[in-house]
Amino acid sequence: MSDAESFEPASYVPKPMMLTDHAQGRLRRLIAEEGNEALKLRVYVTGGGCSGFQYGFDFADTSSDDDTLIEFDDVAMIVDPLSYQYLVGSTVDFEEGLAGARFVIKNPNATSTCGCGASFMV
Repeated sequence: MSDAESFEPASYVPKPMMLTDHAQGRLRRLIAEEGNEALKLRVYVTGGGCSGFQYGFDFADTSSDDDTLIEFDDVAMIVDPLSYQYLVGSTVDFEEGLAGARFVIKNPNATSTCGCGASFMV
């Protein structure tokens, strides 16, 4: 058997959304503070906000059968099916600044966003 015949390509399964290292670290700290290893970051979209849709974040230790679970080592995000269509391809980050500390979304599907980045339009 030649080297070419024994080569096995590595498999890669793309994630529908990304969670930056900084956001993962913050999520780990929040989970430790709560003392609940089952907590996951729930990311969702609701109507409203100055641009039409608004991002929301919550913590959950359970999910519905139709939710999408996106795992990153020892932390995970949950996205409901309605929100998923607006968030696929997005990156969740955590930022700290003069306006405070918060999770934020960089969404390639948004055609416009408000000044604070909490709402968007598709």
